[in-house]
Amino acid sequence: WHSGTGAADNAAGVAVMMEAMRILKATGAKPKRTIRVALWSGEEQGLIGSQAYVAKHFGRFPEPTDPAQKALPASLRDPTGALQKTRDYGKFQVYFNMDNGSGRFRGIYAQENLAAMPIFEAWLAPFHDVGATTVATRNTGSTDHISFDRIGLPGFQFIQDRLDYFTNVHHSHLDTWDHAEPDDLKQAAAIVASFAYNAAMREQSFPRKAEPQP
Repeated sequence: WHSGTGAADNAAGVAVMMEAMRILKATGAKPKRTIRVALWSGEEQGLIGSQAYVAKHFGRFPEPTDPAQKALPASLRDPTGALQKTRDYGKFQVYFNMDNGSGRFRGIYAQENLAAMPIFEAWLAPFHDVGATTVATRNTGSTDHISFDRIGLPGFQFIQDRLDYFTNVHHSHLDTWDHAEPDDLKQAAAIVASFAYNAAMREQSFPRKAEPQP
């Protein structure tokens, strides 16, 4: 964004995910599942990076024939036929996303996945004293967890303090490092590390919503 460096959108998310992985390595954690960090390209242009990754590794809907649907980014199209799954669709556990600046985590959106709510409430309990207490039932959109959610895989976005993200920083030349909050980023990294570890150690598959139907 011209003279802005993208510190909040989304170097903050990159830094938190890298720090979460450092925490897990420093504590000697031995997760049962692979924990993978993804830094997506093309999110602003229609979730292009995450959409392509999901289509390649987990599943996709058939290409639409309707010109109006075909003109839309894949993330906005209606399902046009039966979901075409890859062999790794059933192996996937859960995806967590951070894309709202450097504000402190206050909880997580459950994307109307009611079975996930008690799990998240238990995972958030150790972080109540640092302000993360909320599990919201509702959906939130416009970022890369939608690529997963759209094909029935568990994908979630954290709830964050807004700070001046949407009022001044978001998509502007003010998106520079001095608008980032170091203590909030540390809190977020600790929560991401904990959530990733808990998900990787969970014996059961993470609850899924009903698969989307055409």
